[in-house]
Amino acid sequence: MPKAISHSGYVLGTVATFAIGLICTYCIHLLLKCEYELCKRRKIPSLTYPGIAEEALGEGPKFMRKLAPYSGHFVNVFLLIYQFGICCVYIVFIGVNIQAVANQYVTPIAVEYYMLMILLPLILVNWIRNLKMLAPLSTFANIITVGSFGIVLYYIFTKGFTFEGREPVADVKTLPLFFGTVLFSLEAIGVVMPLQNEMKTPKSFGSTFGVLNLGLGIIVVLYAVIGFFGYLAYGPSVEGSITLSLPKEDLAAQVCKLALAVAMFLTYTVQYYVAVDIAWTQYLSTKFANNKRSRIYEYTLRTLLVLLTFVLAVSVPALDLFISFFGALSLSIVGISVPVIVETCTFWYQRRGWRFYLMVVINSLLVAFSLLGLVAGTFTSINEIVHTFSNKS
Repeated sequence: MPKAISHSGYVLGTVATFAIGLICTYCIHLLLKCEYELCKRRKIPSLTYPGIAEEALGEGPKFMRKLAPYSGHFVNVFLLIYQFGICCVYIVFIGVNIQAVANQYVTPIAVEYYMLMILLPLILVNWIRNLKMLAPLSTFANIITVGSFGIVLYYIFTKGFTFEGREPVADVKTLPLFFGTVLFSLEAIGVVMPLQNEMKTPKSFGSTFGVLNLGLGIIVVLYAVIGFFGYLAYGPSVEGSITLSLPKEDLAAQVCKLALAVAMFLTYTVQYYVAVDIAWTQYLSTKFANNKRSRIYEYTLRTLLVLLTFVLAVSVPALDLFISFFGALSLSIVGISVPVIVETCTFWYQRRGWRFYLMVVINSLLVAFSLLGLVAGTFTSINEIVHTFSNKS
């Protein structure tokens, strides 16, 4: 987040972080509202995200109905890209933070070797098939993360911060990098439906003071605070992960880096669950339903998908650019555009008068905003990646 704020300026970036957080939360609520409405019409208990898209477009205007059979696959493709992106970023994050600590005690080696060291444990922990079994790991990771945030904030305020040399509004050319990074950090559209459907009381998820609003509200505030003060403390030279800007020799900073590496290792399993759920449950499991080796095929798929994220992470170990690229490419579509299109189609024939026109205007503006972010963010990220690695070579 401090790196993201450096791309936008501390005034614009802070305001925009809250604005994007509000948009993300709003779009998730749209998706939940449409699921409830469509399930009520179909008299079924729940729907997946792709299922919601397919059902909604099937009830929308005539020119959208032809797209309904393909909409589920479209959503799945972008969800897979997003989830793979998260997993790749986590592997890079783990590798660079372990490397930063290890370099103080042993002969420095390339970050790829540290990524390789965690590969086998990562494969084994992702053989866990039940989301409820992953909940304790995720809870433990959250506790570690909150403690690590405390250490980061300690260093930020101990170092002190200044407005000198810090831009309130940055160059417009770098704003797409900010957009992609913040969207990647705040968006949770991929895990929303699986989490809600696994809850004992699903209705409490999207209520006014439910899991969604409280969870995302806390996250937005924490990220905005660390982004704002982290940028003021470390300036434009802040690293893609602020942990890498902390004093390398300090024991507390080293503990923070290793703790967050452990947290990301455990959180990887939750993000990875969504990718496996799409690839195996929705596409491959039916083909092997009556096969005695079905379980073997599933574990093979789980292993191959971890290997795929590992290969991608090793290929482009640039943390901040990786984050911005996947945020702009995937989340602008499945995090903003698709939910508002789903709402438009779901209530196309139900709303009348000013409520109908207000829905169309707001949703059109949100789609335009997301597509602008998609094009600008993806292009800028790819350009920066190419520029970075061409300079290294």
